[in-house]
Amino acid sequence: MWADRRVLDLLGIELPILQAPMAGANGAAMAIAVSQAGGLGALPCAMLDGERIRAEMGTIRQQTAKPVNMNFFCHTPAPPDAARTAAWQAALAPYYGELGVDPGAAAPAPARAPFDDVLCAIVEDVRPAVVSFHFGLPAPDLLGRVKRAGCTVLASATTVAEARWLEDHGCDAVIAQGAEAGGHRAMFLATDVTAQPGTFALVPQVADAVRVPVIAAGGIADGRGIAAALALGAAAVQVGTAYLFTPEATVSALHRRALADARDDATAMTNLFSGRPARGIVNRLMRELGPMADVAPAFPTAGAALAPLKAKAEAAGDSGFSSLWAGQAAGLGRMTGAAELTRQLAADAAARLKALAGG
Repeated sequence: MWADRRVLDLLGIELPILQAPMAGANGAAMAIAVSQAGGLGALPCAMLDGERIRAEMGTIRQQTAKPVNMNFFCHTPAPPDAARTAAWQAALAPYYGELGVDPGAAAPAPARAPFDDVLCAIVEDVRPAVVSFHFGLPAPDLLGRVKRAGCTVLASATTVAEARWLEDHGCDAVIAQGAEAGGHRAMFLATDVTAQPGTFALVPQVADAVRVPVIAAGGIADGRGIAAALALGAAAVQVGTAYLFTPEATVSALHRRALADARDDATAMTNLFSGRPARGIVNRLMRELGPMADVAPAFPTAGAALAPLKAKAEAAGDSGFSSLWAGQAAGLGRMTGAAELTRQLAADAAARLKALAGG
C-alpha cells in the first residue's frame, strides 16, 4: 500500500502516521490509542518529572506492546535576567489591575526541562522504541547513550540546514516542521521566525538534501495533506492539531472551544506564553501585545508572570491569557477517537494515492 516503507520499517509501525508529542495536551491515553491503531503514539516528556514519566510509560506498556515515542526538549536554559523580567511584569501590570490580581502572585513558569543525565537514565531504563527531540539534539555523550539503549532517534528541523545538521549528528530520520505547525517551532540554528518555510516548500528540499527518511509535519490534518506530503518525498507524516479534537487530548474546555471555532487565519506565531516562537490561536494577549514581543522573557520563563492572569481569566471562562496551541489546519479538525482518526487518515490517504496512480 505504501510505496516508501523506510519509516514504517525503521520504526516498526504499520501506518505512516506519527502523533505529534504535545506537551500539556496529551499523555498515555492518546499514545496508546495511536500506536494500537498502527501509527506511532508519542509521550511528551518535557513538562513531566521523572516519576510521572515512569508512571505514564508504565501505563503505556501495560496496554500496548506497539512502538511508542518518548519526546524531549534540548534547549539551553537562559540565565536569569532581572531587567527583562521587570519589563515583562510592567507590560502586564495593566492586566493585573484590571483582573484584580496581585502582581506578587507570579507562579513558577511551567517546567520545561531540557534532556539531561537524569532523563537519559530513565530512557536507558525504559528503553522505548523511539526517542525524539525538539530544539536540536542532546550532547553527543547523551545521544550515544540513547542509541546504545536501542532507541531510534528522530528530531525536528525547520530548515534544510537544520535537517542536514541533524543527519550529520546521528539522527535516524528528520521531521521537517513547516511554519503551519502548531506549538513550538523546533528552530535551533535558525533565528528569524519570519523566514520559516511552509511544509510543502520545506519537505521536498529536505528530501533532496538528506539521505535519512523525512517525516512531514505542519498543516496536515486529513488524507489530502498526507498524500501530498508523501508525493513530495516524505516517507511519513506527523500530525498534531487534528489529535487535539480527540477525547484523549488533555486540553481544557476553553481550548476545545477555541479549536472548534478556528479557521485558516485563526492562528499566529507568538513568543508571549513561553519566550520561544510557537503557533497558537490568536487571543486577547496576542492581539494587544504582539504576537511577537521583544519584552517577553527568554524561554521558558515568560509563563511565570502570566500564570495568575491565566488562572483568574480561565476561572471566569476567558481564554485571553492562555496558550491555545494549534496549527493552521485546525479548521479541518473533527471530533473522533484517536485510534479511529489514525485509521481514517491512513485509509483516506491510501485511497487518494491509489487514485492518483490510476488504480
